[in-house]
Amino acid sequence: MTTMETTAVVTAKGGLDGVVVASTRLSDVDGERGELIVAGHRVEDLAGRHSFERVMGLLATAALPDDAETARLTRALGEARGRAFDALDPHDPALRHTDGMDALRALVARARVSGTIDLVATVAVAASAWQRSRRGQALVAPDATASHAADVLHMITGEHAAPPVAEALDRYLVTVIDHGMNASTFAARVVASTGSDDVSCIVAAIGALKGPLHGGAPGPVLDMLDAVARPDRARAWIAAELEAGRRIMGMGHRVYRVRDPRAAVLEAGIETLERAGIERGKLALARAVEHEAETQLAARHPDRPLRANVEFYTAILLDAVGIDRAAFTPTFAIGRVAGWCAHVDEQRATGRLIRPASRYVGAMPAPRGAD
Repeated sequence: MTTMETTAVVTAKGGLDGVVVASTRLSDVDGERGELIVAGHRVEDLAGRHSFERVMGLLATAALPDDAETARLTRALGEARGRAFDALDPHDPALRHTDGMDALRALVARARVSGTIDLVATVAVAASAWQRSRRGQALVAPDATASHAADVLHMITGEHAAPPVAEALDRYLVTVIDHGMNASTFAARVVASTGSDDVSCIVAAIGALKGPLHGGAPGPVLDMLDAVARPDRARAWIAAELEAGRRIMGMGHRVYRVRDPRAAVLEAGIETLERAGIERGKLALARAVEHEAETQLAARHPDRPLRANVEFYTAILLDAVGIDRAAFTPTFAIGRVAGWCAHVDEQRATGRLIRPASRYVGAMPAPRGAD
């Protein structure tokens, strides 16, 4: 497998586009073709075929680990979840935050850990504990022998997930593990470039992800589907929302000019849940809403490609596996933290500070010597 580096870029609306800030072997986003490459593999060839732990290994070494190494990573991550749980104070006031990202930021900031394994475990335990706490339920200790996805569900629901359910969450965690030089990843790399510690890098990334322009709207997608209620209502509901000038949740992406490839990966995961009798009804509804939204948005904005993004089918999949809609963004962090950590390691290896320039547009003093 090639480890050829690809160039990552950051763009800013109204600013300088195409400013190169890093070279990375971790992932590449092709917005025109609708393709996401993760360490040399298309995302659709990883999610549903390789476990989250194995793809973590891929990010770390640029090669998919064999079964023995994957088993070792699974055990190490399980043991790290146990350590993270033992270090968590069940009376920590952060667990009472109404916003899961506020809770996650505070809990991770208190961690005294470093390295990918411990940070991935810490985020999973913290996000799961907050969801239990907000429901008024006792925290559930992790099972070190379980896969990461299965144990996350166990810590959230208190029950051992059926294999199709655990596999669906695993598919989701792999799908969102890395995605180019997005805002949270860039934030983590900037902090890493200063020589700061690992926890500070991940807390910075969590802070960036908390912003609604980056963290997105999978929860509101579910609210939208609830409001539409039936496939035959999709056309009229979308038309009314557009006429009122409101945004259609889960449609459009800053980079992709075509359908987000992650939407198809998650849609396939929901199909699997539907065949297993775990998800009923929402997939047909979502497809009807997506079709109407895409059609009507294209008619109104022919110059602006607005297609389904990752959030659209995230909402249905996470709801089906038992995760509260208020916890969707913290759950995203459970997967993405592995990518953040890989970028932190990659940035540290360069030994360079990220110090972009800015364009001054303010007032200038009078020339020296002027009257």
